[in-house]
Amino acid sequence: MSASIVPYEDGPLIVRGDFELRTPDGQPIDPGRGTVALCRCGRSAIKPFCDGTHKAVRFKAGTGRESPAPR
Repeated sequence: MSASIVPYEDGPLIVRGDFELRTPDGQPIDPGRGTVALCRCGRSAIKPFCDGTHKAVRFKAGTGRESPAPR
Protein backbone atom coordinates (compact mmCIF):
# COMPACT_ATOMS: atom_id res chain seq x y z
CA MET A 1 0.00 0.00 0.00
CA SER A 2 1.12 3.52 -0.73
CA ALA A 3 -0.58 6.52 0.85
CA SER A 4 0.14 10.09 1.83
CA ILE A 5 -1.16 11.73 5.00
CA VAL A 6 -1.20 15.52 5.20
CA PRO A 7 -2.36 17.35 8.34
CA TYR A 8 -4.31 20.49 7.42
CA GLU A 9 -3.60 23.39 9.75
CA ASP A 10 -6.17 23.22 12.57
CA GLY A 11 -8.18 20.75 10.49
CA PRO A 12 -8.37 17.13 9.44
CA LEU A 13 -5.77 14.66 8.25
CA ILE A 14 -6.10 14.24 4.48
CA VAL A 15 -5.31 10.67 3.43
CA ARG A 16 -4.74 9.93 -0.27
CA GLY A 17 -3.75 6.80 -2.13
CA ASP A 18 -3.94 3.10 -1.38
CA PHE A 19 -4.89 2.75 2.30
CA GLU A 20 -6.99 0.67 4.64
CA LEU A 21 -9.08 1.97 7.56
CA ARG A 22 -10.08 -0.20 10.51
CA THR A 23 -12.02 0.24 13.74
CA PRO A 24 -10.20 -0.17 17.07
CA ASP A 25 -11.38 -3.80 17.15
CA GLY A 26 -10.04 -4.50 13.65
CA GLN A 27 -13.20 -4.28 11.56
CA PRO A 28 -12.69 -2.69 8.13
CA ILE A 29 -14.18 0.73 7.40
CA ASP A 30 -15.11 1.36 3.78
CA PRO A 31 -13.84 4.86 2.99
CA GLY A 32 -15.94 5.05 -0.16
CA ARG A 33 -13.18 6.84 -2.08
CA GLY A 34 -9.43 7.17 -2.52
CA THR A 35 -9.10 10.46 -0.61
CA VAL A 36 -10.60 11.02 2.83
CA ALA A 37 -10.47 13.64 5.57
CA LEU A 38 -10.03 12.14 9.05
CA CYS A 39 -11.20 14.03 12.13
CA ARG A 40 -8.57 15.37 14.53
CA CYS A 41 -10.78 17.50 16.77
CA GLY A 42 -12.81 14.58 18.13
CA ARG A 43 -16.16 16.32 17.62
CA SER A 44 -17.22 15.03 14.18
CA ALA A 45 -20.63 13.36 13.99
CA ILE A 46 -19.29 10.98 11.33
CA LYS A 47 -16.06 9.80 12.97
CA PRO A 48 -13.50 8.78 11.90
CA PHE A 49 -14.29 11.16 9.01
CA CYS A 50 -14.27 14.95 9.25
CA ASP A 51 -17.57 16.82 8.98
CA GLY A 52 -16.15 20.34 9.38
CA THR A 53 -17.01 20.69 13.08
CA HIS A 54 -13.40 21.73 13.80
CA LYS A 55 -14.26 25.15 12.35
CA ALA A 56 -17.25 25.65 14.67
CA VAL A 57 -15.32 24.61 17.79
CA ARG A 58 -12.22 26.56 16.72
CA PHE A 59 -9.97 23.51 16.98
CA LYS A 60 -6.24 24.29 17.27
CA ALA A 61 -3.88 21.45 16.47
CA GLY A 62 -0.71 23.19 17.53
CA THR A 63 2.14 23.99 15.20
CA GLY A 64 5.25 22.51 16.75
CA ARG A 65 6.55 19.21 18.00
CA GLU A 66 7.76 19.25 21.58
CA SER A 67 9.39 15.83 21.42
CA PRO A 68 11.40 14.02 18.74
CA ALA A 69 9.49 12.22 15.99
CA PRO A 70 8.86 8.52 16.71
CA ARG A 71 11.08 6.08 14.91
